[in-house]
Amino acid sequence: MKMKHTLAILVENKPGVLTRVAGLFSRRGFNIESLAVGVTENLDTSRITIVVSGDDNVLEQVEKQLNKLIDVIRVSDIPPEDSVSRELALIKVGVDSTTRAEVMQIVDYLQGKDRGVLA
Repeated sequence: MKMKHTLAILVENKPGVLTRVAGLFSRRGFNIESLAVGVTENLDTSRITIVVSGDDNVLEQVEKQLNKLIDVIRVSDIPPEDSVSRELALIKVGVDSTTRAEVMQIVDYLQGKDRGVLA
């Protein structure tokens, strides 16, 4: 049964590491649904967070292959109950003084943020 899996991959902060990790998913026929990369508090390591759909057995094989890559330090499959997922959207809305209050009510309901007018 296909499920969404969130993988947290700790890697060495070197050029080309992301390409090798993403290439592994591509070779296995996985479509990466979400990808985020950032340097950790240690400037020598980065964390790659990947969301991918797939069977548990096949994903286990991908985890094992990821661990074989030289620059990979640790791979963790984060269970859904231990994670928080959010979507991000940047929306530009043209309002006037009569409709602004209504739009702001919708933004508040959706826990959005008003960043003001951009020039």
